[in-house]
Amino acid sequence: MELPGVQLRTLRELTRSRTMTAAAAALGYTPGAVSQHIAALERATGTELVRRAGRRVELTDAGQTLAVHAERILGAQAEAVAALERARGEVSGRLRLGVFGTAAAVLLPPALRRLTARHPGVRVESREVDVDLAYTEVCAGRVDLALGLDYPDAPLDRDGAVELVRLRSERFSLAVPEGRAGAFGTPLPLAGAADCDWILPAPGSYYGRAVRTACRRAGFEPRVAHEVTDTATSLAMVGAGLGVAPLTELMLRLRSEGIVPLPLREVVERHIVVAVGAAARDRPSVAALIDALRTGAAP
Repeated sequence: MELPGVQLRTLRELTRSRTMTAAAAALGYTPGAVSQHIAALERATGTELVRRAGRRVELTDAGQTLAVHAERILGAQAEAVAALERARGEVSGRLRLGVFGTAAAVLLPPALRRLTARHPGVRVESREVDVDLAYTEVCAGRVDLALGLDYPDAPLDRDGAVELVRLRSERFSLAVPEGRAGAFGTPLPLAGAADCDWILPAPGSYYGRAVRTACRRAGFEPRVAHEVTDTATSLAMVGAGLGVAPLTELMLRLRSEGIVPLPLREVVERHIVVAVGAAARDRPSVAALIDALRTGAAP
């Protein structure tokens, strides 16, 4: 009996999400693909694994049994890879790394140079992923680890199957147009920018939600004139005098022309993290890559 990892991951996610649509969204598949994966498992096992219960699905007794073993099988596969790496006595292997825009531009190049110099046997293949989906990409098995952002005011979901390793914490300041910096005091209370036009990501994003939460705590709702996701674009718009935007030291490496960073009186933070499978954390190649990323992320 063959039980492919991709189908076992689908079953595992279905036990958490309880609907085909939610599982598909979490895994980055279509609901039809999720249904096909479950159907393939049912054919392979010769038994019914799920049944409909209104809009949700319920696992049968057999489905619950297989879901428990799926977690063990997937964990054992990751542990086997880690054990083989350790047995070779050298740090080597192929890793798939998920990155987002700022990380790809600022963190990745120096980290890979450092990793190659110290461990030439480690091969890293990167792919750009939505920063809000770093956790999901690892959970779905599409990447081995992924760079992400975690906000105290809008924390990422946690799951025992995936671990978040913190690389660095950054405190936000406020990017204001160079010609308007003199109109603000420093350190600037967040409410001191209540009358400004803001440049922010959508409220449904972790970043957008975190900033709006901090503003509400300060007693105002930010007046979002421009809803922009890309950091370099938002900072270019600040430089052009179109509004203000949150800023960290890493963001400033992308663009600084026409911008003045004003320290905030309140503590508004984000954490740069690496999402990695709990079992894969023991792989020497993974540890080496995380170490290189942490060194590159240091102030």
